[in-house]
Amino acid sequence: MTGPLEPPGVDATSAALAAIAQLVSEGGPIMFFQSGGCCDGSLPMCFRDGEFKVADRDVLLGVVGGAPFYIDHRQYEVWKNTRLELDVGAGEPEGFSLPAGRDHHFIVRSSVCEVRSPL
Repeated sequence: MTGPLEPPGVDATSAALAAIAQLVSEGGPIMFFQSGGCCDGSLPMCFRDGEFKVADRDVLLGVVGGAPFYIDHRQYEVWKNTRLELDVGAGEPEGFSLPAGRDHHFIVRSSVCEVRSPL
């Protein structure tokens, strides 16, 4: 027997939650955006709240450590049966993303959720 299935959405590791708490304590609220772009598309981008304009069609995937986590609506269609886990990796962040601490950046890991057909 298997346990309950996780719905699509986003979770965070303790390292990611600690990095979020540090960023918020240093400069106020933050938000995440998972793009569908080819360059930084596999890395979530972290911004100060209000520094990135979320489109009306983009999807709020969840909230981690008090920070909203949005995903590009086109990427959501590809990943809608996926559960993401926000974590921290070694190295400087790409693009305009805030760092997850000194010499660290945010990353996501994913797991596919079983899709149940309606009865």
